[in-house]
Amino acid sequence: MIDILKILAALAFGYFLGSLNTAVIVGKIYGKDISSHGSKSAGLTNTLRVLGKSAAALVLAGDVLKGVIACLIGLQLGVYAYSGEAKDCVSLLAAGAGAVMGHNWPVYFGFKGGKGALTAATVMFMVDWGMALISLGFFVMIVALTRYVSLGTISATLFFVAISFLPVFGNTFYFHMFASLMALMIIFKHRENIRRLLSGTENKLTF
Repeated sequence: MIDILKILAALAFGYFLGSLNTAVIVGKIYGKDISSHGSKSAGLTNTLRVLGKSAAALVLAGDVLKGVIACLIGLQLGVYAYSGEAKDCVSLLAAGAGAVMGHNWPVYFGFKGGKGALTAATVMFMVDWGMALISLGFFVMIVALTRYVSLGTISATLFFVAISFLPVFGNTFYFHMFASLMALMIIFKHRENIRRLLSGTENKLTF
């Protein structure tokens, strides 16, 4: 029972920390409601477009920091699951997933958040930096070939799920659940981008 309580505590802590939406907070400091301007997404990219580089740098730091802190708290709670030689810190996974949920659907801001890509990437590096680094390389390759950041984000997240099943990484069932949940959240928040990709109207990255 105590382990379940710790896992729930990790999830809740991650969620409430993730709900501190940096883009909304920075927007208020700059005197603008970021969710009412540009793409209306409370995230890094829209902040850069609407408020500029200095505001975007603050959002970048905040989104990374809350993912790191949530995962460190989850790691400290120390709830582990074992499957043969595989071992995963379930409380770490729960806290990380909670942080992304909070970022995407923040309780403090009417459940209107960003798309979760940056916080999710931070969490992925915290739970398994090797898998995250490989997925980052896959992201860069997709963006370089297509110039679609959204496609690169979605593809890299699905790639992270796929390689999580490789025995070399030694993951348990709980890690597969975590990776799949992260992918579902990213895909759901990018559903408009997917529609634009299918219709050929998605904006391309200019170098």
